[in-house]
Amino acid sequence: MESNSKTIVWFRRDLRIEDNPALAAAARNGSVLPVFIWCPKEEGQFYPGRVSRWWLKQSLIHLKQSLKSLGAELVLIKAQSTLYALTECVDAVGATRVVYNHLYDPVSLVRDHNIKQKLGDLGISVQSYNGDLLNEPWEVYNDDGKVFTTFDAYWEKSLSIQNEPVSQLPPWRLTQAAGSVKMCSIEELGLENESEKSSNALLGRGWAPGWSNADKALTEFVESNLLAYSKDRLRVGGNSTSLLSPYLHFGEVSVRKVFNSVRLKQILWTKEGNSVGKDSATIYLRAIGLREYSRYICFNFPFTHERSLLNNLRFFPWNADQAHFKAWRQGRTGYPLVDAGMRELWATGWVHNKIRVIVSSFFVKFLLLPWQWGMKYFWDTLLDADLESDIIGWQYISGSLPDGHELERLDNPEVQGFNYDPEGEYVRHWLPELARMPAEWIHHPWDAPLNVLKAAGVELGMNYPNPIIDVDVARDRLMQAIISMREKEAAVNTSDANGTVEVVFDNSENVGDSASTPKDDVVKGKEPCPSSSSYDQRVPSMQNVSTYRKRPKPEEETKKLNDNKLSYKNERIKMSNVDSDLCSTAESSSMKKQMTVSRNSFSVPRTITMSHDRKSFDDEASSHVKLQKEEEIDTEINSCKNEATKR
Repeated sequence: MESNSKTIVWFRRDLRIEDNPALAAAARNGSVLPVFIWCPKEEGQFYPGRVSRWWLKQSLIHLKQSLKSLGAELVLIKAQSTLYALTECVDAVGATRVVYNHLYDPVSLVRDHNIKQKLGDLGISVQSYNGDLLNEPWEVYNDDGKVFTTFDAYWEKSLSIQNEPVSQLPPWRLTQAAGSVKMCSIEELGLENESEKSSNALLGRGWAPGWSNADKALTEFVESNLLAYSKDRLRVGGNSTSLLSPYLHFGEVSVRKVFNSVRLKQILWTKEGNSVGKDSATIYLRAIGLREYSRYICFNFPFTHERSLLNNLRFFPWNADQAHFKAWRQGRTGYPLVDAGMRELWATGWVHNKIRVIVSSFFVKFLLLPWQWGMKYFWDTLLDADLESDIIGWQYISGSLPDGHELERLDNPEVQGFNYDPEGEYVRHWLPELARMPAEWIHHPWDAPLNVLKAAGVELGMNYPNPIIDVDVARDRLMQAIISMREKEAAVNTSDANGTVEVVFDNSENVGDSASTPKDDVVKGKEPCPSSSSYDQRVPSMQNVSTYRKRPKPEEETKKLNDNKLSYKNERIKMSNVDSDLCSTAESSSMKKQMTVSRNSFSVPRTITMSHDRKSFDDEASSHVKLQKEEEIDTEINSCKNEATKR
């Protein structure tokens, strides 16, 4: 490539200088124009929440300063169409190439594929790179060439094929592409409005966004906290995890760098015979693996943001109770550990990974609320909101992954409280009304003697709620719901004499085939520029998806469920290895604006008033992702082309 070439570097969730493949590729040849495009319209229902937008704003400020020190100006653009903004940049500087790093969520997959195709039709070379994963989703298949649907098998295969990751060195200097581009200030992007600034100011006391700060956080974790990670990670109070998830989500630190740093420690501790350190490193690497797996599943099954991977829940009688949803969000369920977690989430935008699993399980198993509602609430409130990780987390809890929780499993928050917060310190911190409750009673105040409640200043039903539902009642309701689901399933499958075969398949009939997007005519005077890079991103294909799971006959399942009721009376918490792994990555997701209604998806309740002056859930109508219909995209492209031909 000629040294005088001009390249657009399109930043998204790769806000770093170090180990950024797209930036490194652009810097090697000619001048660059770094661009970040904020297009709220295209975010649709996954418009980021307040705290996530705060992080994005701070990270962009940091990146802008870093690029300036290297000789390039980060161009910030607020647009109605990402494609149109990119074509404007290409025309303004006379660029011949656009480069970016891959994303794998369903929104980005559709948008990126169409943009790449349309820019190619305009004669612009488009090259994309892996800047987010150890292995691309299309690089990991089983021996039959099929997609993995269990984590352990996927991770074993992934590790076996992974070459030693090579990090891209940061550029020493960048040459700014000459040209005049219409840009806006960081404030004009609109990532933070005036009413949010006072609340957001508190976030800066505990967090330092930005890629160089991510590097410091990684070093501190690996050198100071990784050794005891296997023991400390289950403590729900304090900073017992790596705290790297928001940095990873926004691409401020390379997952290759994190993996290599921990892997080196694992090798060292193994040679030294340090079993604690070795176990800690292994557990954390599995957590990285779960993040990889979340992208893998979302790429190969792009409907999983709204529907179960397995089709086992299609007959489940969800209880769309708005009052229960409100009580859960506000931390008013009457179960102290659940309530403490939900209040911490709202107050800080952060909650320990173990607590995320506990409140999610309570949401699905106790309240029978549809998991999509909870997933979207997490998206709207978490600082490290991450769609792919949260899809995996919520589907795991709801029993819709082949290796997930059994649907009938119901964990008692009281028992979990004594397991993970035995002295009640976490609960006392976030539930001041229970601050004087003795540790003996703090996780089940409804059983406490009247004199204990009086001494603690607790009036159940007044300053702290009674349990929203009794554990035994919740268990019976869950069992009856499962029985009802199996009966409906049996009625539909009466022709199957051998029982129901559960199939993993793409049941998203409303999701268009992005690989078959109709092409517009090529702009006169420009030849199409097909991509020829081996790094190019692929689009999902259902040809490699063929996973089956045999279920018992519905009548046998019903008998089993009834027999299980007695055994649950003496329940004990037995966390599986997958549970523990999930705790490290059960990260996030949400709901916001411009939602389209799908007949196959649950509507998020409207007109719900939230505590602490929370906004109502107006406009949060559906869980179905549709960026834009193909005809809308084509209209948009034609508009861009018409503008281009006028110049």
